Amino acid sequence: MQRRDISRSLLAAGALAASGLGISPAWAQRVGFKEGKDYVRLSQPVPVSTPPGQVEVVEFFAYSCIHCFNFEPLLNAWIKKLPADVKVRRVPVAFTQAFVPMQRLYFALESMGLVDTLHEKVFKAFHEERLPLTTAPAITAWVEKQGVDREKFIGFYNGSAVKMAEAATALQNAYDVEGTPALGVAGRFYIGGQGPRTMLIADSLIVEARKA
Repeated sequence: MQRRDISRSLLAAGALAASGLGISPAWAQRVGFKEGKDYVRLSQPVPVSTPPGQVEVVEFFAYSCIHCFNFEPLLNAWIKKLPADVKVRRVPVAFTQAFVPMQRLYFALESMGLVDTLHEKVFKAFHEERLPLTTAPAITAWVEKQGVDREKFIGFYNGSAVKMAEAATALQNAYDVEGTPALGVAGRFYIGGQGPRTMLIADSLIVEARKA
C-alpha cells in the first residue's frame, strides 16, 4: 500500500514460504543487489533500539494493507531462520490520521503481551471477515470478543499506545517510508516491499551492517 495510494504488488507472494527453502546471507550478498534500485541507503542514520553487536530489522506495516497481510507468512518464516544477533520489530505506519486507531491497536496489544495471540487475527478480521476495525469503538468491541479485558485494553489504548504510535510515526518519517510492507535495516537501509525478494535484500544488508 503506497502513501499516495499507488498499488505495489508483491512479486511471487507465497513462493518463499511454499518452497521451504532457506536462503543463505552469503548467497543473497552474491546476487549483487543495487543501491538506489533494490534498496535505499539513508542519508541520515536512524537510531536503533538494539544494543551493539545486534542488527535491528524494522517491519513497517498497516493492518489495512492487503499486501502486508500477504507478506506476514513470508516474514514469519524468515524470522524463524534468523541468527540470534538479528532482532525484528514491527512498526505500524500512519500515513494519515485514519491509520492511527489501528496503529494504537497494535501497540495496545504489544503492551499487553498479546501480539503473538492476536496480531494475525487482526489481519484476518479486516481482510477475510471484512470487519471495519478503523475506529476505537469497533476495535474495542472486537478485542473484547477475543476475551480481552475491555477496561485494561482501553487503558493501554488511550495511554501508552498514544506515545508509542507517535514514536512509530516519527520512525516511519525518519526512514521516509512510502509504502507498506517495507523493511528498515540497521537504521541505515530502507527496502520497499518486493515479496520474497525483500528478505533476500535484507539478508544481504544484514551482512553489510555487521561489517560496520
